Amino acid sequence: MAENKTKATEASVESYLSAIEDEGRRKDCEDLAKLMTRATKQKPKMWGTSIVGFGSYHYKYESGREGDSCLVGFSSRKGDISIYGLVNFSGQDTLFAKLGKHKMGKGCVYVHKLGDIDSKVLEKLIVGSVVERKRTYG
Repeated sequence: MAENKTKATEASVESYLSAIEDEGRRKDCEDLAKLMTRATKQKPKMWGTSIVGFGSYHYKYESGREGDSCLVGFSSRKGDISIYGLVNFSGQDTLFAKLGKHKMGKGCVYVHKLGDIDSKVLEKLIVGSVVERKRTYG
């Protein structure tokens, strides 16, 4: 079975963030790192070369595929900031309706800038997702 490409590394989160050329995007990512640290009570860690992740969990699917991933994380992409790990939990739809300007992807939420969304609502989404993921995977 294929091994996960994205794994926790010892790379510097600070170096990743400081290398973001756009000043506004860099500030948004720094603020998002603080918000996720507060919401997860975990320190940021690089996962692969471009995902800032918080916490970790081990998953095992019925197919037999298993691995480790961050509980939640984000990455500065070309057009948006991708936020990973927001999973289904009771009340999530209501929170997404209040989040602000965002797009939903298959496995992530895209925001252009943090000013487009309500950071308190995002924090509730993160906390709810982490609780649900820990409940599901232990």
